[in-house]
Amino acid sequence: MFERFTKGARAVVKGAVGHAERGGAAVVTEEHLLLALLDQEDTRAAAVLRELCPPDRRASLVAALADARRRAGLSRADAEALADLGIDVGAIVARVEETHGAGALAGDRKDAGRWSGRRSFTREAKTVLEKSLRVALARRDREIGDEHLLLALTTTGGVVTEALADHGVTFAAVDTAVSRPTVA
Repeated sequence: MFERFTKGARAVVKGAVGHAERGGAAVVTEEHLLLALLDQEDTRAAAVLRELCPPDRRASLVAALADARRRAGLSRADAEALADLGIDVGAIVARVEETHGAGALAGDRKDAGRWSGRRSFTREAKTVLEKSLRVALARRDREIGDEHLLLALTTTGGVVTEALADHGVTFAAVDTAVSRPTVA
């Protein structure tokens, strides 16, 4: 599959690994893929992200991801469902952080151990890569570009999809923007 990735899409995958390494994460997640997409400058996905989530709103997007990480990756929908059962996720996070320190539930512990070879991708991150192939095929594109990765991120559900949607980056909006010939 990776032989079909454009230079930009490969840069995103490599960038995601870099984000995982710099953050001390043991694995590469879909959040790392999004952060790497946000780093891109002269690609189709970068142009779409500039249009839908301008640079002045990026800090809010990254903060939403960090907040979800603090909640052990629970989406707002998950937290609301637990609240309906009488479970206050915010209170639990505060209590755990009071005892174990800030970010204790984030799951990206720096002492998680080292191994030789490449960082592995989570099941969810692999799903994004697989969906990007399906998106490219559905659009009848010959290569998988970073725009296909962005489209795939908008369909996977969970925290990243929720944070993107909260910032106006939905599948429909990205699909429309990518389909316009004026996008980079």
